[in-house]
Amino acid sequence: MAESRYGPRERMVFSAAQLIRREGVAATGMREVAAHAGAPRGSLQHYFPGGKEQLVGEAVAWAGRYAGKRVARFLAGLDEPTPSGLFAAMAAQWTDEYDTDGFAAGCPVAAATVDRAASGTAGREASAAAFAAWRGPVAEALTGMGVPAVRSDSLATLMIGALEGAILMARAEQDVRPLTTVVRELGPLLDAAVDHSA
Repeated sequence: MAESRYGPRERMVFSAAQLIRREGVAATGMREVAAHAGAPRGSLQHYFPGGKEQLVGEAVAWAGRYAGKRVARFLAGLDEPTPSGLFAAMAAQWTDEYDTDGFAAGCPVAAATVDRAASGTAGREASAAAFAAWRGPVAEALTGMGVPAVRSDSLATLMIGALEGAILMARAEQDVRPLTTVVRELGPLLDAAVDHSA
């Protein structure tokens, strides 16, 4: 995120998401966010009068929107879009990162959900909304590839749930095997959902 293109508020939201995906919510401090964003510490109170809770909520919302927007980019990169191809592209984002940078980071939405689910309604609702912002575009993409609308949302939930679980397992095992396994095993199931008679 280039400093000249984004203001301090946007940079702080992005930085919070990046720190949460590596450290979790509890270990991500407001000062660290300001330093990572290259923003004055005094600007935190100005932009986030609700404090850390507001900043975390906005970082989680940003992450959900980002994941949702990536769906179109994944589809554009496929010669022939299929449900299994979309899922493989979603997982490849993580296998590529882990192969290049190691296993230090995970999904900021998952990290926030784990850290904040019991802390109150706002944190839980922010995570639920972020997952919905991701699930919606996945479901729409599936429908566009011929999966009946009645199944698209449930299969999108399956894809995201399997991916998030595989990310956690890959980080724990320090191995991309869980990601490659879910791609291999779910691919045929996802493609079988396409209605070729339509």
